[in-house]
Amino acid sequence: MPTLNLSTNMPVDAVIASDILKDCTKAVAKIIGKPESYVMISINGGVPMAFAGSEEPAAYGEVISIGGLGPSVNGKLSATLAEIIETKLSVDGSRFYIKFYDVQRSYFGFNGSTF
Repeated sequence: MPTLNLSTNMPVDAVIASDILKDCTKAVAKIIGKPESYVMISINGGVPMAFAGSEEPAAYGEVISIGGLGPSVNGKLSATLAEIIETKLSVDGSRFYIKFYDVQRSYFGFNGSTF
């Protein structure tokens, strides 16, 4: 159920992508409190992106989950994901926005139905 969609203007090769997928999957599952088997992560690298009028390294993420999100969890996720993005992609935390969506079960589809 928890999903992280991540876009960055940095190129992302297969090795870096694999590391980010693993690290983000573990972080999202642990912090939200859901099994890793429910977590989906997508990465879009090399996306044309400007932040504050500059094309320096930047990233944008969205976390969607059925429950498990809130001010405390969102803060922990934001800090942890920013650290991963900075370590793996050299995107400074001050150039990374993340939006959190806590959705109702009926708004999340899976296996031809909703949860």
